[in-house]
Amino acid sequence: MLIKIESFFNKISKFLGYLTAFATVLMVINVFVDAMGRYLFDWGSVGMQEMEWHLLSVVILLGIPYALMEEGHVRVDVIYDRLGHRKRAVINIIGTIIFIMTFSLLIATGSISFVVESFVSGETSNDPGGLPYRWIVKSLIPFSFFLLTFMSLGYIIKNINLFRHGDGFQETHEDDIQEIL
Repeated sequence: MLIKIESFFNKISKFLGYLTAFATVLMVINVFVDAMGRYLFDWGSVGMQEMEWHLLSVVILLGIPYALMEEGHVRVDVIYDRLGHRKRAVINIIGTIIFIMTFSLLIATGSISFVVESFVSGETSNDPGGLPYRWIVKSLIPFSFFLLTFMSLGYIIKNINLFRHGDGFQETHEDDIQEIL
């Protein structure tokens, strides 16, 4: 049962990875067009420049839950790598509950009023030619941290599976996981 639940979270993680990659490509194109316009045609756009950091926000905020599930997050590996799979799984589970989930819920709930205030005031860019609807990019903050909390559950399940079945579980059951996906 936990394998099926883990595969569900892996599907979401893959989708986030594709979405983040797509946003990265859009950001690169945006930066390229903006830079070429500025240096070759003496043309610039405040909206294009603001879109760069809006897309960067998408990449970072949606990339965090993806990085967690793909083990791309930062940890102190000096001690961790020397431990057995069961001890690493326990450390991951406890660390996720105490640090990631607590921190994520704190930011997610604390940032909602920030987004609501932006939406109600109709916040736009202060710069002429800037982007309207600033609340959209600000709404990614609570959304991404609620998503990180949700994906943390998947990470905990993944580590429960590692605790129960060992390091070789993922490799030996890759075909089973792919069938479920």
